[in-house]
Amino acid sequence: MLVLLGGAGDLALRMLLPSLYFLEVDRLLPHDLRIIGLARHDHTPDSYRKLVREQLGKRATVEESAWNRLAARLDYLSVDITQEAGAKALAEKVGKHGDLVIYFALSPSLYGSVCGALQAAKLTGPRTRLVLEKPIGKDFASSCVINGAVGAVVDESQIFRIDHYLGKETVQNLTALRFGNVLFEPLWDNKSIDHVQITIAETEKVGERWPYYDEYGALRDMLQNHLLQLLCLVAMEAPSGFDPDAVRDEKVKVLRSLRPFTKANVAHDTVRGQYVAGVVEGTAREGYLEEVGKGSKTETFVALKVDIDNWRWAGVPFFLRTGKNLPDRRTQIVVQFKPVPHNIFGVAAQAETKANRLVIDLQPDEDISLTVMTKRPGLSEEGMRLQSLPLSLAMSAAGSRRRIAYEKLLLDVFRGDRTLFVRRDEVEQAWKFVDGVSAAWAEAKIEPAPYAAGTWGPHSASALISPQGRAWNE
Repeated sequence: MLVLLGGAGDLALRMLLPSLYFLEVDRLLPHDLRIIGLARHDHTPDSYRKLVREQLGKRATVEESAWNRLAARLDYLSVDITQEAGAKALAEKVGKHGDLVIYFALSPSLYGSVCGALQAAKLTGPRTRLVLEKPIGKDFASSCVINGAVGAVVDESQIFRIDHYLGKETVQNLTALRFGNVLFEPLWDNKSIDHVQITIAETEKVGERWPYYDEYGALRDMLQNHLLQLLCLVAMEAPSGFDPDAVRDEKVKVLRSLRPFTKANVAHDTVRGQYVAGVVEGTAREGYLEEVGKGSKTETFVALKVDIDNWRWAGVPFFLRTGKNLPDRRTQIVVQFKPVPHNIFGVAAQAETKANRLVIDLQPDEDISLTVMTKRPGLSEEGMRLQSLPLSLAMSAAGSRRRIAYEKLLLDVFRGDRTLFVRRDEVEQAWKFVDGVSAAWAEAKIEPAPYAAGTWGPHSASALISPQGRAWNE
């Protein structure tokens, strides 16, 4: 049985229920799965099904047979799950059950009270799995409080902390490329790689999310989870096997190896920005302060030069950036290899020779491409001429529908596979690193620099990467 807490909210209607529908289309849902949407909204089961059907119609052409099968699984309960009475009403609705999955599509600030109510209603037994959405807290201390409240009612093995980026096909393909081929792993170190870039760029403004966003900012909202998770997958050592703890052990080692920021280096190695009025995709946008209607020092852009202090990555900088109101919507990992040590093709070819570059695109299109040098076709009096061409593994070339990342993660929850979920020590180690950035900003009095909406952040973002002739992949 699956219970969606916050079942009438944006996440459930926009992502979770469509994911369940597509799993139903492919007949991948457990045959006896029941689904209960739970919220304080005053719906009946029939009106809830109608709402879900309308939302599905906005995303895809609905197959009636698949919808009818999903609708037969759907039920609804209107209660306040933070109260013991609401949890008892849920327990009555659930009745006798086998495996029980409770998905917290709620604000993390409610996790503690909800867990207490669920425990009082005897819904946190050994066959219960709790699925938690990020962010788990807003700093290390609050993360410990939330994790402690959840850990008090169920074992760590029953907790599934979701970062939906880990469910993306291309992210999983990164692991397959690294550890399923002999080609890359011998080159995956400081002898062959010059630097790594990880970008999560959004064209959207903060908009109606500003009360939440103004409290968290780009550092806590995006870098603490998505960017650091992607960094871990690029940088981790080969696990002993593809099982939950082996993979997550290696990710934690990376987080522990991140060089902390201090007052001495934070101004040189970080960029903090806040958008002002500008133009994005041909549309005028107001500044962040106009949106929130008050003064604020919250950053809407952040870029870091991160060093990993271990043998594999010593001397290889990782450049991370994310922001709102940027020119393109893009999530991308760029692994820039070093140039060939000696040019044998003459002066004319020297200017044409480019170092190999592996580009992993997660959105808007999923693609993996490796640029390689080849001979330019034709004859030349200047000898052999070269050109750079990409070898592409475009996901669209496979001809299959692009899946919602939550489909894979929900399926893994039903199977009890925690490999793609985040362990408690991962969350807390990431918060320690991020708290260090915040503390260094405060000590050095680093305030957000303005950047016009529709640009790639403050001018200092280019200066962050430009030494040794590097540049952002734009």
